[in-house]
Amino acid sequence: MDGGGGTSTGGVYSVSGTIGQPDAGGPMNGGNFSLTGGFWALPQAVQTPGAPTLYITNAAPGWATLWWTPATGTNWVLQERLSLTSGAWSNSPSGATNPVTVPATLPTKFYRLFKP
Repeated sequence: MDGGGGTSTGGVYSVSGTIGQPDAGGPMNGGNFSLTGGFWALPQAVQTPGAPTLYITNAAPGWATLWWTPATGTNWVLQERLSLTSGAWSNSPSGATNPVTVPATLPTKFYRLFKP
């Protein structure tokens, strides 16, 4: 799936890229800079039927904030796993804390709300 692309420039710098391609090319290096192609990994939410809505937004660079509504009195616990299709769900270290800020770095993680 190809989603297009573009070029960004500023001063003496320029970067070009494509969207929606798993590997559009090898690493680009120049001076003190390096850029590696591929999909960017950000936290992903899996909506549990009947659960409060789970939201994810960017926080500080390299971080994401997760929160759900209603926020209180629901006893839902945030769970995570490394694959959407396999592996056991485990309670996130945040537990029932709402909101929670998590690293938006590899490995990719999937989140859901679980009511014990």
